[in-house]
Amino acid sequence: MMKQLIALSLVVLLGSHFFGHSIMNTLAGETEGPVMEKYYTSIEIQKGDSLWTIAGAYLENSGMTTAQYVKELKNMNGLKEDTIHSGQYLTVMYFAPDSDSVER
Repeated sequence: MMKQLIALSLVVLLGSHFFGHSIMNTLAGETEGPVMEKYYTSIEIQKGDSLWTIAGAYLENSGMTTAQYVKELKNMNGLKEDTIHSGQYLTVMYFAPDSDSVER
C-alpha cells in the first residue's frame, strides 16, 4: 500500500510539473497586441443615421457590445431617448492603438 501511495504521488508530481511547464511555455510564446487607447471626436449626424448604426461604425476594438456602446453614447451626449436628428452633432468614442505601444 505504501509503495502504491509513493508511486501515485510521484506520478501526480511529475504530471503536474509537465503540464505546468507546458502551459507556462505556451503562455510565454503568446504575443500581446497593441494597447488600445480611447479617443473622442465629434460627428455630424447624417440622414438615416441611428445610435445603433453609429455604434456599429465606431465600437471596433472597444470590447463593448453594440448595446453597451449605445448606452455610453447616450450617457456621453446627455440623451434620454434613442432619437437623433440629421444636422446635429454627436460626440463619439473610438479606439486605436496607443502610439507608445505600437511595435516599431
